[in-house]
Amino acid sequence: MSKKALRKYLSEMPKEGLEEQVLELYDRLKEVRDFYNFVFNPKEDKMLEEAKFKISKEYFPPGRRKAKKRRSVAQKFIKEFIKLGVAPEKIADIMVYNIEVAQTYNADRPIKQDMFYRSMLKSYKEAIPFIDENGLQSQFDHRLERIVEVAIEQAWINRHAFDEVLLSRVK
Repeated sequence: MSKKALRKYLSEMPKEGLEEQVLELYDRLKEVRDFYNFVFNPKEDKMLEEAKFKISKEYFPPGRRKAKKRRSVAQKFIKEFIKLGVAPEKIADIMVYNIEVAQTYNADRPIKQDMFYRSMLKSYKEAIPFIDENGLQSQFDHRLERIVEVAIEQAWINRHAFDEVLLSRVK
């Protein structure tokens, strides 16, 4: 159905029928519930802290569990935050935080898998344009530069690629 057809359908529907349909969507679809819960009670700071906690648990799980180090956990939060319309600075914070936590973990327990380093570079490459497009350079440039410094200090296999990405960005 096109947006035009939907608009026509909704304009012809009585208010009570529209309300009933929205309530039915709310009951049936988790995404609709999440959207309305966020719209009417946007606890962005709480969501950010919960996301950071879960990302840090990927690298520093409680007890004696083994770290899973999954980039997908952070990506899930980023995607959800974008979909809900969370403030761009909070999304950028999660993007950068994910790499910083991985570097903190790697400082104590160097990771041998090349895939880990490629994955972190991909996250870095995604964070920079997002930060630039939202005009957040002044808030995040120091952290982005520190990520490059740490990658070099820890001798990441793709450390020079981090530097190249940062230097090649359009100012």
